[in-house]
Amino acid sequence: MALRLARRGLGKTSPNPMVGAVIVKNRKIIGQGYHERFGGPHAEINAIKNAEGDLNSATLYVTLEPCCHQGKKTPPCLDTLLKYKWRRVVIGTTDPNPRVNGRSVEILKQRGIETRTGVLEEECQKLNEVYFKHIQTGIPFVTLKFAQTLDGRIATVTGDSRWISSEPSLKWAHRLRSYHDAVMVGVGTVIKDDPQLTVRLVKGRNPVRIVADSKLRIPLKAKILKEQEVARTIIATTTKADKKKLSALKRMDIEVLTVKSDKAGDVDLKDLLKELGRRNISSVLVEGGAETITSFLQQRLADRVIAIVAPKVMGKGVEAVGELGVRQVKQSLKLSFERVYRRGEDVIIEASFIKH
Repeated sequence: MALRLARRGLGKTSPNPMVGAVIVKNRKIIGQGYHERFGGPHAEINAIKNAEGDLNSATLYVTLEPCCHQGKKTPPCLDTLLKYKWRRVVIGTTDPNPRVNGRSVEILKQRGIETRTGVLEEECQKLNEVYFKHIQTGIPFVTLKFAQTLDGRIATVTGDSRWISSEPSLKWAHRLRSYHDAVMVGVGTVIKDDPQLTVRLVKGRNPVRIVADSKLRIPLKAKILKEQEVARTIIATTTKADKKKLSALKRMDIEVLTVKSDKAGDVDLKDLLKELGRRNISSVLVEGGAETITSFLQQRLADRVIAIVAPKVMGKGVEAVGELGVRQVKQSLKLSFERVYRRGEDVIIEASFIKH
């Protein structure tokens, strides 16, 4: 139940984790809550506020170790918990944040409260895989998303790609954007498709829009440069950037982030991810194009792939993924299928990379 509650915070709590809490006394649920939004009360506090009756001698179930430090928005949850005489506290998984990382568990035990950790631990860690990666590495969790035909094409030989996927899939893709801190494309996609990269078909927050553009080829009239009050845009470039274009973008109040160049002279994606992580962007949805997706795969920088497969066969066309240097099957990037489901006439596959 605490896990189900926690999932309600999807897309609303970043860069904080999703957390759910349930309070039980005399075999009855007397309180429950979850972390509803960044800056709002944490799950344990909401569960206490919603509880009915005396909390002393109750059991608290919580998916993540309670915080024991003063946050930017909220006080330590542990201080509030210690005001009550809990019979037991059951914690799904410890918090890898160096400021917590088992300290709350030890304090609870020192106060004589029976405390158990590691219950449904794998599920609790999977729930917050984005938070765990960001807090442990400083780098955002990266998801590659693309829509393709059954034979792996994302566009025809003429470059036409609208629309490969069905209307229900398009709607779902907008919801997926709302779950991420940032959505990213290469400048080639901006020049060719002129996307807005905002959330329009469903209700949800707009992610930060990021364009990898090593030489600042982006057209100044591009839709992605408009409505900055609705969705912020960051242009990631290099020292090879067009100086006149750089000045023009700054006059438009567009944030231009200069990062290192890779061997090909393009934006160094690893350096870019580090910079985004420093800005508390904990998840990035990469929507294309094929060159950008291929670069993430070549450098092993992606954590997850979401492929929308349409029941169409195109023959020749633009491939979803380019050259990866694979010459033998055993060299293939290995994935673990996690979810396979339908949206309209399409099949959607969610898979995580198997790290070695």
